Amino acid sequence: MSDAADTADAGGEEASVASTAEAAGAVGGGVDVGSGPDTAAEGAVASPGDDPSTAGQPSFTGSGGEDSGTPEQAAEGDGSERKPRRTEPIDSGAALSGDAAQLLAAVRAVESGERSARSFYAEAPRSAARRAPAPASAAPSVPPPGRSPEAGQPRPVDADALGAIREVLAAGGAPEALAERVGETLGEGAAEVLRTDPWQLLAVPGVTPDNADGFARALLGGDCGPDDPRRALALVGRLLEQAARKGHTALESGVLGKALAQYAVPDAAAALDTAIGEGAVLVFHEVLGEPAAEGEEPPTRILLGLDRYALAEESLADGLARVRTTFRPEDDRTAGGAAAWEAVAVAAPSPSAGELIRASAEHGLVLHTGGDAARAEPVALTAAALTLGLRAYTAAYTPAGRQQAAALLGAPDGSAPVGDTAGAPDGGTPGLHPAAVTLAGLLDGTEGPGRDEEGLLPLDLLVVLDAPQLDVEAAAALVEALPDGVRLVLSGDPAALQSTGPGRVFADLTAAKVCPQVASRTPDPGPIGELVSGIGIGELAEVDAPGKEVVIVQVRDADEAVLRTVQLVADSVPRALGVPAEQTQVITVGPGGAVGTRALNEALKARLNPGPGKFGGFDPGDRVLYGTGPGRTLLARVRGADEEGLRLDGEDGSAPVVSPRLVPRTVRHAWALTAEQAAGRRWPAAVAVVPGDAGRELTRAWAYTAFSRGERHLSVVHGAGPALAQAIAQTPARERTTRLRTLLTPQEAAAE
Repeated sequence: MSDAADTADAGGEEASVASTAEAAGAVGGGVDVGSGPDTAAEGAVASPGDDPSTAGQPSFTGSGGEDSGTPEQAAEGDGSERKPRRTEPIDSGAALSGDAAQLLAAVRAVESGERSARSFYAEAPRSAARRAPAPASAAPSVPPPGRSPEAGQPRPVDADALGAIREVLAAGGAPEALAERVGETLGEGAAEVLRTDPWQLLAVPGVTPDNADGFARALLGGDCGPDDPRRALALVGRLLEQAARKGHTALESGVLGKALAQYAVPDAAAALDTAIGEGAVLVFHEVLGEPAAEGEEPPTRILLGLDRYALAEESLADGLARVRTTFRPEDDRTAGGAAAWEAVAVAAPSPSAGELIRASAEHGLVLHTGGDAARAEPVALTAAALTLGLRAYTAAYTPAGRQQAAALLGAPDGSAPVGDTAGAPDGGTPGLHPAAVTLAGLLDGTEGPGRDEEGLLPLDLLVVLDAPQLDVEAAAALVEALPDGVRLVLSGDPAALQSTGPGRVFADLTAAKVCPQVASRTPDPGPIGELVSGIGIGELAEVDAPGKEVVIVQVRDADEAVLRTVQLVADSVPRALGVPAEQTQVITVGPGGAVGTRALNEALKARLNPGPGKFGGFDPGDRVLYGTGPGRTLLARVRGADEEGLRLDGEDGSAPVVSPRLVPRTVRHAWALTAEQAAGRRWPAAVAVVPGDAGRELTRAWAYTAFSRGERHLSVVHGAGPALAQAIAQTPARERTTRLRTLLTPQEAAAE
C-alpha cells in the first residue's frame, strides 16, 4: 500500500490479498500453493522482494514506513508488543538444557533422518479439566463497536521515551517520524531494545527486512552480518507472523528454513536451532497417516509455531473437549426434560430446525451447516430454548448478523415469528431482541448476560452464527468463557471464506468429526441461490433470471471494469431495480491493482459523494469501514469532524469518534470491500468485480462469498475470462496449516 490512508484496508484483506506477493516459486520450488499440505505451508511465506506485509510500502527514504496492516492489526496496541530477546550472539545449540535441548536434538535428528519423530515425541491423552477462568472484571483488549475508539488502541508513548526513540532511529538512519509507531510496538523501553537488538525494528508494521538490515548496520557497524543470531530470530518471528495473517498457525520446519535462506541467512538449520533454543518458537510433530508397511514408523512432519497461536489451539482443544464431556442430558435443567425438547422440535419451523433442536437436546457441542437461508434454523433453536426456560443467546459475528437474528427472534416484547420468547433474558439494545448479541459484545460484557463471579458467561445454550469466521484466538476466548454443562452450537456455511485470522476452526472441527453435525436441507432461494449453490459444488453455471436477479457484465480491461462498476451502482441498478446506490455494495478481490478497493473507492466517491476529503481524506456522507480491533470492523457513514476527531454513524447505531491520530490506520472508504470484509453481511444489491489480473486470488470460496452478498440482485463485472470457472472448479480455498484437528483426535479417543 502506498500511503497512510491505504493502511486502513480492514477486515482481513491481508489474509487473502497479501498472497499476491507470495513467492511460491522462490520458496517452494515452483509448486502451486494449495495442491497439498506441504505446498500449502510454503505459500505462507514470501521471498525478500515479495513481502506481503510491506508490498508497495515506502522504504526509509519515503514517508516513514507507514503501516501496511489492517485497522484490526493497528488496533492491537500493547497486545502486539514483543518482549526484548537475548541480544548477544548465540552459539547455535550451546548451553541448552532440559526441554529446549531435547527439542533441539529432536529437530536435528529428524531432519537428518537419524531417528523418527515418534521416537522423540509422545502425545499423552489430554484432560478436559477446566483452566482457571478469567476474572469477571477482566477488560477486553479491544473495544466493541460504539465504545471509545481510544480504548484498546495503541497508547501514546510519553515525550521522554519518544525522544529517546527518535535519537536511536536517527543514529540508525531511520526516519524519526517512525518513533510513535516504534513506541507503540516495542513499548516505552524501545530505544534500549533497538540499541541492543536493532532487528527488533522488524516488528514494527511497514518495516522491511532490508530496512532492518540497514538500520542494524548503521548502529552496529562491522559487528553484524547476515549470520547474526538476532537477525535470524527476528526473521523467524516475522515469517511466522506473516503466515498467521494468511491463516496458518504453524509452518513446517523445512518451509521455514527455505524462507530463511531466501533472506540470505547462511545456515537456516542453525537459525531454526537458535530460535528453538531461545524459546522463540515451539516445536510439534504431527502424524500424517498410517505406516507404509508393518514395523515402519508412520509419516510425520515437524511443525514450528509461535506460542501465541499454539497456546490458543491447545486451549481451544481443551475447552471443546470440556464442553462435550461436561454436558449430560440427564442433568438437563429444562422443565419437562426430553419430552419438552421433543415438543419444540415437532413445532419447529422446518425439518432441519427440528433436527438441530433434537441434536442440541442430547449433546453439548453441535455443528450446523447451511447457507444464508438456513440461518433461521439455529435462531429457531434459541427461540425454542427460551420457551423452555433456558438462558439462551444467539451470537453473530457482525452487527448486521445480530440485527438479522434479532428480527428472526422478534421484538423484545415476545412477538417473535419463530417462537414465544417470553423467557428472553433481560437487557439488550433498545429495539433489538436481548437474546441476539454480537460475539464481541457477548465476550466483553456490553451485550448479553455479562460475567458471573467466576468470570464465566451465565448461560445454558449459545448459538454462534458465522462460525467459520472464528479464528483460533477468538474461539479459544469464547470457549474458555463458557460454563461446564453448557450447550454450544456452531453454525455457518463451510463453503464461504474462512476467518481472516489464523486457524480454520470450523473446518477442523468438521473434519475431526468429534460431535454431531446437522446439515441444513433449506436451499437459498431464487436465481442467486441457484448460482451460489452451483459454485459451492465447483460449478459456474448459467441461471435463469427473468427479474434480472443475476446480470453478468463482460469487460475487456481494468478501465472498463471500473467504469462499468460505477455505472451499475450509480445508474443501472437504481433505474432497473429501484435499489438506491447506498444499498448496493461493490465487492472485489483485494485492495491493490487497477480494480482493487482503492481504485474502485476513488472512482465511486468521485461519482457518489465528491469532495476534497478535508477531514483526513474523508467528507461528510462518505461510506467507511472502521477497524475497531483485531478482526472487528464497523461499517459507518462520516457525519463530520472536529478537534476530537472523525465522527461516524455506525451500522449498529453507535456514534464513534476516531481521533485524528488513528484515522489513517483505522478508517478507509467502503463503497468497495473485499469479500473478507463483506462476510457476515448482506445488502439488497451487490456488484462483484472479478479483475482480469486476479490470478491465484480467485478461489471457489471467494466467489461463493462475493456472489452471495446480494439479497435481491447480483451483478458480476467479469474480466477474468475462463480463470473464474477454473478457480471455482479446481481451487476450493487456500490451504492452511493448523494443528486443531490433530489435537482434537486424541481427545476424542480419550473421551471414548
